[in-house]
Amino acid sequence: MARITWIGLMALILIACGLAVAANQADPVGTWKCEYNIGDQKRTSTLTIKKDGDTLTGTMSWPDQKEAPLKDVKSKDGELTFSAERVLGDNKFHIEYKFTVSGDALKGKGTLDVGGEKRDFDIEGKREK
Repeated sequence: MARITWIGLMALILIACGLAVAANQADPVGTWKCEYNIGDQKRTSTLTIKKDGDTLTGTMSWPDQKEAPLKDVKSKDGELTFSAERVLGDNKFHIEYKFTVSGDALKGKGTLDVGGEKRDFDIEGKREK
């Protein structure tokens, strides 16, 4: 009986460690250097995600626009979602982002609303260390 209890205890410890590692692998907090293409032009941005208690916040910066605040930042089961306003000259564009976070990499899509027409683009990022 003591052997079964010991095996059960070890199994619970291994499960708990596995869950902790999985949660850490999907942690979006940090600064991410992102790259994507719009048309045939390569673009970059910097995504910063912070945690304040249970709330995620953040900003996104581009070479010509600094620290646009993120809206509706959520992270669940390795998926990070939020939106941001991109300003180009006198034009504002609403962009919805959806990423999968895996360790120090994220991969996903941005959906740009241009005059009521949705356009998707692939985006990838690496966590700065």
